[in-house]
Amino acid sequence: MKVLGFILQKEFRQIFRDKTILAMMFFVPIFQLIILPLAANFEVKSVNIVYVDHDHSSYSQKLINKIGSSGYFHIVGTPSSYLEGLKFIERADADLILEIPSGFERNLVREGSQKVNIAADAINGTKSNIGNAYLNVVLADFSNDLDIRFKLQPQSASVSPSLITLNSTNWYNPRAEYKYYMVPGILVLLLTLIGGFITALNIVKEKEIGTIEQINVTPIQKWQFILGKLIPFWIVGMTVFTVGLIVMYLIYGIFPQGSFLVLYLFAGVYLTALLGLGLLISTFADTQLQAMFIAFFFMMIFMLMSGFFTSTDSMPNWARTISEFTPVTHFIKVVRLIVLKGSGLQEVGRELLYLFIFAIVLNSLAIYNYRKTS
Repeated sequence: MKVLGFILQKEFRQIFRDKTILAMMFFVPIFQLIILPLAANFEVKSVNIVYVDHDHSSYSQKLINKIGSSGYFHIVGTPSSYLEGLKFIERADADLILEIPSGFERNLVREGSQKVNIAADAINGTKSNIGNAYLNVVLADFSNDLDIRFKLQPQSASVSPSLITLNSTNWYNPRAEYKYYMVPGILVLLLTLIGGFITALNIVKEKEIGTIEQINVTPIQKWQFILGKLIPFWIVGMTVFTVGLIVMYLIYGIFPQGSFLVLYLFAGVYLTALLGLGLLISTFADTQLQAMFIAFFFMMIFMLMSGFFTSTDSMPNWARTISEFTPVTHFIKVVRLIVLKGSGLQEVGRELLYLFIFAIVLNSLAIYNYRKTS
């Protein structure tokens, strides 16, 4: 254990001696956690729309006023024809075109229905789909107003109207704010980048500067060497996680609803697994550039297939299977459940088992693959 103590002392000295590494591990993640949730936002609140009105009636004017006052649309033009409106989309000045046909008011009053034309710029599929959905909600609300004013006829005494009223509530995120979904996931990804990249470069750096030969001729065991490399970055990672929780509360007002003990238990096991992956990469690579590219390959898979951007339920079966074999998928799920829902160890115990398996397998492979020649 004395040899392990020397290794730990050496690692901590190297960490605190390198100011760039310190900035990457502490200040950069904090800055990113403050900025990224404001930028990584899928909420669409400003959709540019072109309104083509062939009717010029009081109803069409009420509709355009309703669209403009909804808070989601910005009317960028009112051309006289659809082709003129299409030029707005071709110039990327508009996202949607709403065309109102002639006879719009007359058909609504006499026949009770009227079709309108909606064209969406689908280059940005997310924005076009959400904007189209918003516009349909506004049109449905406009139609309901007309139903209340003009279509409801007095009912006879023997017939009672059958009306269904729907009241919906959002659990665990009452106002459906996107930051409550994004911030915990970003915190996990920042922890992943620290654990994956920094440790992946660690042993490789020893190889490049030549100190690995000096370590190899000592009586230190392979498991002691790997453990000596892991513990300092585990402590740094847990510190960054703590600072991230503080930033999450002070900046975004998000306070974990579940147990801090369970949250830190998962963070500790997850970091152990991730640091094991970084050390495993470091044992394979001969240069820091190689280690960086290998780590980047895995980080991209982790980010895109972890359920951070899109739910894993919407992935095809083969992609969902791959995502289950990445530890970040389970940790993002657990952090969101504990922070937002207040889930306890009983509800997320299965995920803890997965992370334990990842930690044991990855660190065992790192110890096995480290070639100590003495």
